Amino acid sequence: MADSCIIIVEGKTDKERLQKILDEPVAIYCTYGTYSTDKAEQLVLLAEEADEVYLFMDEDESGQKLRKQLKEDFPDALHLYTQKMYGEVARTPLDVLASILEQAGFAVQHPE
Repeated sequence: MADSCIIIVEGKTDKERLQKILDEPVAIYCTYGTYSTDKAEQLVLLAEEADEVYLFMDEDESGQKLRKQLKEDFPDALHLYTQKMYGEVARTPLDVLASILEQAGFAVQHPE
């Protein structure tokens, strides 16, 4: 994985689920489902030193809208997607999340 990378997610539960399976230090920032100019500026500042920025949003209408907004501020970000059948990152089984992250090059702990 890159020396320094961040993952931007919607909510605290998403962050907690990813932290359960990531097996390397990764900064995870939450938008808490809203995105304003102030929040954009904060995230851009936090991401300045990162080698890679990943966006991992829910596969619902609000998640797609947020992804579109974030795409403008992070045009080079890599996008991670959960399956539509789960709808939300927080409802995606841990083994599926582990597989998504592993395919993106992250070190993960596989849940038992």
